[in-house]
Amino acid sequence: MIKKLFLILIAAVVIGMFFHFNLHQLLTLEGLKGSMEQFNQYKEQSPLLVFGGFFLLYVVVTALSLPGAAILTLAAGALFGLVEGLLVASFASTVGATLAFLVSRYLLRDTIKQRFPERLDAIDAGVEKEGGFYLFTLRLVPVFPFFLINLLMGVTAIKAWTFYWVSQIGMLAGTFVFVNAGTQLAQIESLSGILSLDLILSFALLGVFPFIAKGILNVFKKRRVYKNYTKPKKFDRNMIVIGAGAGGLVTSYIAAAVKAKVTLIEAGEMGGDCLNYGCVPSKAVIKSAKIAEQIRHGEHYGLENATPQFSFKKVMARVHQVIADVAPHDSVERYTNLGVDVVKGYGKLLDPWTVEIKLNDGGTQTLTARTIVIATGARPFVPPLPGIEETGYVTSDTLWTKFAELEEAPKKLVVLGGGPIGCELAQSFARLGSNVTQVEMGDRIMIKEDLEVSTFAHKALTESGVNILTSHQALRCEVRDGKKFIVVKHNDTEIDIEYDELLCAVGRSARLKGYGLEELGIETDRTVVTNEYLETLYPNIFAAGDIVGPYQFTHVAAHQGWYAAVNGLFGNLKKFKVDYRVIPWTTFIDPEVARVGLNEQDAIDKGIDYEITRFEFEELDRAITDSATKGFIKVITPKGKDKILGVTVVSEHAGDLIAEFVLAMKHGLGLNKILGTIHSYPTWAEGNKYAAGEWKRAHAPEKVLNMLEKYHTWRRG
Repeated sequence: MIKKLFLILIAAVVIGMFFHFNLHQLLTLEGLKGSMEQFNQYKEQSPLLVFGGFFLLYVVVTALSLPGAAILTLAAGALFGLVEGLLVASFASTVGATLAFLVSRYLLRDTIKQRFPERLDAIDAGVEKEGGFYLFTLRLVPVFPFFLINLLMGVTAIKAWTFYWVSQIGMLAGTFVFVNAGTQLAQIESLSGILSLDLILSFALLGVFPFIAKGILNVFKKRRVYKNYTKPKKFDRNMIVIGAGAGGLVTSYIAAAVKAKVTLIEAGEMGGDCLNYGCVPSKAVIKSAKIAEQIRHGEHYGLENATPQFSFKKVMARVHQVIADVAPHDSVERYTNLGVDVVKGYGKLLDPWTVEIKLNDGGTQTLTARTIVIATGARPFVPPLPGIEETGYVTSDTLWTKFAELEEAPKKLVVLGGGPIGCELAQSFARLGSNVTQVEMGDRIMIKEDLEVSTFAHKALTESGVNILTSHQALRCEVRDGKKFIVVKHNDTEIDIEYDELLCAVGRSARLKGYGLEELGIETDRTVVTNEYLETLYPNIFAAGDIVGPYQFTHVAAHQGWYAAVNGLFGNLKKFKVDYRVIPWTTFIDPEVARVGLNEQDAIDKGIDYEITRFEFEELDRAITDSATKGFIKVITPKGKDKILGVTVVSEHAGDLIAEFVLAMKHGLGLNKILGTIHSYPTWAEGNKYAAGEWKRAHAPEKVLNMLEKYHTWRRG
């Protein structure tokens, strides 16, 4: 900070001296004309000194954004002629502009990034891809003040070297015009006469040329991508979607809604992983487990503690009944009625427009479409531990079928993984009677959350009976005397853990094989590589959902499905970049953990000058009535502002409570707006309002309140 203030002080002194000694009068057209005879005399006596002094003066004027750069450019032509004048003016202006750029970056960028992190990140992302083109255009069009361009570009993340050489080239045409005019200085009556409207329009056209050229290059690039294939003259469908999970369902639904002819291909169950193996069955078992836990602790509700009496087989039967009850929402019949042609089978790309379908009934069908969307999802990742295949395991996909056959919960269950899925299932099966050991290689569970939240979750699971082993690395699986063991390492010591069932919950990997991606050369790197429009290597082939990432959430897959449908069907008219700015997620342990935007660690990593507002649920009336006071709301805002950068909610119904903050962040509403909104009493949602109230109380205008106190005292006489 001291260095910045010192730099500002030096600049202020130089600028003050510039105006104090009336140097600005010399940098006018009249001042230049009146001084030319004397300057020419100086040049004849000391040509190198005048050349060097002129260069230095030009650099200083440009670097400090002082008025007179245009006059100096004219002077370069008048003093040194066209060639030498162009040389000195071009390099001096670029060096000065780069110095102004660097000063702006040093003084302003960090401050602006702290105050507007998301906006600046978006600008930086655009500058990284198109910064050179934008800067070149701005430099070529004289209507944009050059000094303002220097300052604004300094705030972005454009590289200094890129700024320099693009400026050098981009300003050359304009510099030439002024230097050339300067060679005829006596005939110039005003600066406005130098740049005619035709000349400005010519520069503007020249500035747009790089983008036109880029568009032409894209056309050639597309032709090169498709050069080995013959595009059909007619198509069977407007769109083909492979995969009927959340991403594929939304894509095909939207396509049918806008009257496109769309085929949805799915070999397995409609609804994908979420309905059949993930969200729906896990939430069903979580509910049963939670009720069992409440029965054990009936005293919390004025009842007697009791041991829950239940059949594990019936619990699992309920899980499958819940799946069956939800299934009609995603069924073949429903989507057929919506106008989607649903085909049961395995789809494989033969070329960029053709899909071969191996039908479940044994036949084969081939269809062509102008647009194809890959939405094949992801599957649980199984670590390649020695012995794991021999001893057997279940995943979040397969446990529902295997456990449905059990009369009681597995006696000894090892859960491998400390992420959201592992935590949810570990807590649930512990509450349903399993002796659960959870093994996590990292130093804490739920590593993506704040340390405070991870600690809270650790305690909640431990209280439910889960034995959590962090910093334990799984090495291998073994069978000894008919018993199964997993061997883990902790502090260089190997530990044997006996189990009846091993649940692998260490993440999910995209389904990339068997769909023709490799044959077409579509790039994959753990996921399918797409651009911001969800286009793959081939602009007519899109991908959506878990196969793309970066978030493996059902709601994100559905979100991407909209973009895939709209860009795929109408991208020739208008394309939309996928918006990932406000993505919520919830881990359904008890209490739930929900988050949107930044957490505290994110804010620290990004160097944001933030503050935290907290509300504890022990202060909420509804939480007290429900005997569920554990948890809090934690809001991240910029210092002194009510703008919401991120929220973490830990409580019952946290996944529902977070929605209000998601809406607020999406539409730029601050905590003051939430505070000014009526919330029903007594509800959990009031916690959001009280959190906003805590922020308001911490930012009460003390001076105004002191004045009001004096006013009321005066009113009392």
